[in-house]
Amino acid sequence: MHDVVIVGAGPVGLFLAGELGLAGCSVLVLERDADASSPWKAMPLGMRGLNAGSVEAFYRRGMLPSLLDASGLGELPPRSVSHFAGLMLDPADVAVDERPGPALEGIMTSLEAVGSVLAERAVELGVEIRRGVTVTGVVQAGDRVVVRAGDDEYPARWVVGCDGGRSTVRAAAGFAFTGTEPQLTGYLMLATIAEKEKLSPGFTLTPTGMYIRPPGNGYVGLMDFDGGAFDRSRPPSRDHLQAVLRRVSGTGVTLSEVHLASSFTDRAMQATTYRRGRVLLAGDAAHIHSPLGGQGLNLGLGDAMNLGWKLAATVRGTAPDGLLDTYTPERHPVGARVLDWSRAQVAVMRPGPHAAALQALIRDLLGTRDGTTYVYERTAGTSIRYDLGQDHPLAGRTAPDFRLVDGTRLGDLLQAGRGVLLDFGPGRLRGVADDRIRYATGTAGDGLGAGAVLVRPDGVVAWAGEDDPDAVRRAAAEWF
Repeated sequence: MHDVVIVGAGPVGLFLAGELGLAGCSVLVLERDADASSPWKAMPLGMRGLNAGSVEAFYRRGMLPSLLDASGLGELPPRSVSHFAGLMLDPADVAVDERPGPALEGIMTSLEAVGSVLAERAVELGVEIRRGVTVTGVVQAGDRVVVRAGDDEYPARWVVGCDGGRSTVRAAAGFAFTGTEPQLTGYLMLATIAEKEKLSPGFTLTPTGMYIRPPGNGYVGLMDFDGGAFDRSRPPSRDHLQAVLRRVSGTGVTLSEVHLASSFTDRAMQATTYRRGRVLLAGDAAHIHSPLGGQGLNLGLGDAMNLGWKLAATVRGTAPDGLLDTYTPERHPVGARVLDWSRAQVAVMRPGPHAAALQALIRDLLGTRDGTTYVYERTAGTSIRYDLGQDHPLAGRTAPDFRLVDGTRLGDLLQAGRGVLLDFGPGRLRGVADDRIRYATGTAGDGLGAGAVLVRPDGVVAWAGEDDPDAVRRAAAEWF
């Protein structure tokens, strides 16, 4: 029997598997698709944006060089702040507080690149990945869970559903899934386009929707406000796609050939809790929404980073009471904010005079430094703060990459997946740390007014303040 069975070998399931493997847990990943490769994962259809928070997660586990290499990037690119409902932001208008350590930015990559890096890491850490296994049910029985795939059974102490928006695990375990119905049908396609110069490059808002055409290839994205009438239950034909493209773009452009195409909607749904007994959810299994703003992958990776160390400590029997119960209270509000963020963009894009008035208002706000910075921080994941019951401005936020005088960075210390106690004072806190908390002392280039900082394995500041041994012990007992 495995400690944990993860259903779904997408980026979220693989990241979580690596976190558990890093802690020495016995992990099995079951994946429906027999082949890890797919044109939907490779460029250009598999193109995805990782925000600063996700890039930081790869950095803190020592995977950033491999990710940059797999993505065809030699180094982190200049800041790119994307868009809000197709309205582009100017990177020069972002006012980000200076923080110690390297300025990590988002990158454009592909599902193929992300998946290959995460799968390699998981296997190196002893995780078993079985592909071509279609899960049909999940049954909880006392202190174990049985995952069923046809006639085969896979018992485990814990099961995590990372199996996407139509999650079998979520349905079988009885999770409630609530939210709002779609306003639009979206399409992604790779096509040969006659007179493609008629289509403007980039994001283009029109009176009937939006289309996206990255320069240099036949990739096209469409959003048609039809109430979500056309969904993935039907394959979109060339004639249908051409009619939608002409209507949305207002051009007579012709699709000579459609090589690949799929559809989606902006249906926004969320599980009311991310845990039922010994079954947990992460990624799209826990929440779905439109891909506007590219938040889905980043939200799921954040789930995995938050859940991994908590579940691992629970499996090992070292977790303080209630640690795993903090997963839903911390991540559910983050998911709800992203769902509302996607709904707001749909409202701004919707055809008609009311949305046009909203677009004018948003353009005015994005013309200001404060407005652009607010949108950047929301999309970059840097505005997330968990309520940990402490007033210090660092508490509950992702930690800056503090650098000690000997050159050691916090990112280096977090690679082992343990908590970290940074003591910027004379070393009075050395006795607080144990085998679950790595201790480092020394003057920092900028301690941001803290004498000591206790950092969780996911990089979140659990406590910050003066170098008070009693206060640090209390915080350590709460989280470790």
